[in-house]
Amino acid sequence: MTDMTDRHHKSTVEKIAQIIFTVCAFFAVLAVASITIYMFANGLPALTQVGLTELLFGTVWKPTADPASYGILYVILTSIIGTFLAILLGVPVGVLTAVFLAEVAPKKLAAIIKPAVELLAGIPSVIYGLLGLLVLNPIMYKLELMIFKGSETHQFTGGANLISAVLVLAVMILPTVINISESSIQAVPKDLKSASLALGASHIQTIFRVILPAAKSGIITAVILGVGRAIGEAMAISLVSGSSVNIPLPFNSVRFLTTAIVSEMGYASGLHRQVLFTIGLVLFVFIMLINFTLNSVLKREEE
Repeated sequence: MTDMTDRHHKSTVEKIAQIIFTVCAFFAVLAVASITIYMFANGLPALTQVGLTELLFGTVWKPTADPASYGILYVILTSIIGTFLAILLGVPVGVLTAVFLAEVAPKKLAAIIKPAVELLAGIPSVIYGLLGLLVLNPIMYKLELMIFKGSETHQFTGGANLISAVLVLAVMILPTVINISESSIQAVPKDLKSASLALGASHIQTIFRVILPAAKSGIITAVILGVGRAIGEAMAISLVSGSSVNIPLPFNSVRFLTTAIVSEMGYASGLHRQVLFTIGLVLFVFIMLINFTLNSVLKREEE
């Protein structure tokens, strides 16, 4: 009798849990669908008025001029190049740091470094921007003065340029990459490591030829989240990038897709405001394509 009561109780709990999980999943899908519909509904009207070619491939951004111009090609290229460079710098450092914490560092040292990494994750983005503005930009400006000394064509930025933005983004993605990569490395079965060492491989060979390939799916997930953090950041890079629409060259003041929205949404109206929603749509599609591509690569690797 007691066993039947316990089974009935467990069955009821499982049914309630299943209903709760289903409702949560439904609301998650509903949220994504609502955001998608909202972005397309508000972002597409400007395309019909400005024109797809002029908007996406135009190089002149003068929304308040007469006549107005809404070319965002340089803004798109800045986001692509800036995100790519930040990932190129941040991911190797993050993965190697994760390897150090999981496989190399003494426990006492790891116990000191891990809280520091977690603290980096909890620092507000505006603090990164302020530190970049006060510390990084002056250094970049000195370097700029040395490189372009005597130049009559270079427009000096005071250190607020693409390099500063990339360095800040690279630092900001480190906690995400480190934490997820470390968890993936620690989740690799110990038998694989033991077997590799038993066959005569060194510790370093085991790390790079056995452990990291086995943790590849988790590391790719870390990269995906790092890309999302980098391309979606606005406040920090608005302080260190200069926020001017230019060709994305290292010492040019540049504007990212996110900062284009943040810097002008407060006073925009009419078609100008609609174009900013279109920029948001471009950013949304861009993030979705990156996630879809990386997830496809991940699934192929798993298969």
